[in-house]
Amino acid sequence: MKMSRRNFVAGGALLTAAGLAEATRADDAAADGATFKLAVIGRVELKGTAAAIHLFDTYADGLLGLEQWSHVQVLYWFDKNDTPDKRKVLRVHPRGNRENPLTGVFACRSPFRPNLLGLTVCRIVGVEGCVVRLDTLDAFDGTPVLDLKPFTPADAPSQGVKVPAWASRGPGGPLRGKQ
Repeated sequence: MKMSRRNFVAGGALLTAAGLAEATRADDAAADGATFKLAVIGRVELKGTAAAIHLFDTYADGLLGLEQWSHVQVLYWFDKNDTPDKRKVLRVHPRGNRENPLTGVFACRSPFRPNLLGLTVCRIVGVEGCVVRLDTLDAFDGTPVLDLKPFTPADAPSQGVKVPAWASRGPGGPLRGKQ
């Protein structure tokens, strides 16, 4: 029987790794007390303009075939923002610009969030051993990496995409596919 990812996870088959990173949902809105353990699989390495992800040796086998893809989705933890107060922030002025309207964190890409997950799509420059070289990466040096997933064109909607006015302007000019 073929099992979907959703059914696999919902069925309790989600694998956990010992306490390298932990995310907990336990507030008034989600008081079920569920705790999820996430394994840090590597770290961001930034040297000048060069960006890379250095995976821990334990996860090296997971890179087999990644060099065949042009882009990768990098899921990481905003560890430098991880404070109880910052996790409570639910409304921000996007991009820290007070001229942008007050917006919910789920309607922008603010690093202030209840769960400090970051996601970015990067062009792969090369894969060498445990290192994935990227064209750029919107993260700090040393940021913990949680997962890598190859980007496929099917992941991006081909039509009907809309963004608010504030997102189509900003630093560096008009929006180019990212919010």
